[in-house]
This record gives sequence, structure tokens and C-alpha cells, in this order.
Amino acid sequence: MRYTHDFGTPLSAGWSELTENRRYWDEFVDRFGFRPGLDASLWPAITEPVPSLTFDLRASGLTAGEVFARFDAVNAEALRCFVTQFADDPTFVVLDWQHPGYRFDAAEHAAAADARWRVPVYPDGDYYIFLREDLGEGTFGHPWEHTLCVFGERLISSLGRTLASWLPVVRVDGQPVP
Repeated sequence: MRYTHDFGTPLSAGWSELTENRRYWDEFVDRFGFRPGLDASLWPAITEPVPSLTFDLRASGLTAGEVFARFDAVNAEALRCFVTQFADDPTFVVLDWQHPGYRFDAAEHAAAADARWRVPVYPDGDYYIFLREDLGEGTFGHPWEHTLCVFGERLISSLGRTLASWLPVVRVDGQPVP
């Protein structure tokens, strides 16, 4: 797997510390109404934008190998879509709840043979958010609801379309799927 949880290691290719972390969090909270918490009655934890698709990442009944393969597949597909859909500027703002934020150059990360995910797209214990500079497109990973919200036209037409071929969609534009 190309990820790490060891925040004591040097940053991999494509990652740099986000100096304006607080500003982006404030903008994210204002725009999406972010409300963290374990109470399922308050989920989703953001006001999911239009357009958006939210996927069920629950892995009950899967073997450990299947869970790790799913984790890797979501991250790899997100990287592919970030690089291809945003070839003109493959840079994202990455927010990690209660941790430092980063700027992420998806093309540089993809080109490095030994790149490690500082923060994965797939939420595995914290809220992970990948955003375009204007916050108009990105992903929002909810670790306790076990969901991934993909939003914005380019990401819906690429990442959303491919994930929908094998993951259940639980909400479209913030509305539950019957």
C-alpha cells in the first residue's frame, strides 16, 4: 500500500505543508457546515453540495485482503482522476481533522516510484478532505459513517462514475438513495 500514518517521516513527493490551514478549515466549515461527531443522527457531517455522489465504504463481511484492496483501489482511482481531470493544475488542498493540512500535487505524487499517501482519500480513522483551491470540487471522507462524498462536475464524471461501478451510492446531491 502506498500510504503512511507515521507523521514523523519526511513528506513524500507531491506533499507540502499547508501554511494557511486555519483559513481553509474556516472556509470549509462556512461553505459545507461541517459538524464533526459520532452521533449518527447528525450525519452526514457536511451539507453535501450539488452535484455530489456519496458512496458506502462499509466493508462488513470482507476479508482483510479485500478491505486493503478496496482501500488501495479507492486511493488509486482518486489519484488517476485527480491527475487526468486536473492536468492543467493537479494541486489540491488536503485537510485532515485535528492534524496539519497539506498541498497535494497529484501529478508529482503519481510520478514518484516510492510516494506515500500522507493523508489517504479513503477515510480510515479521521475526516479526510481533498479540495480544489476554490472548494468547488473534491472529496469528503467520513470515518464513522464509512462514506466518501465526491463533488464537483469533473470528479462526478470521472471518480464518481468509476466508483459507482462497484461501490453502493447512498446519497445523490445530499439526498438518500431509496
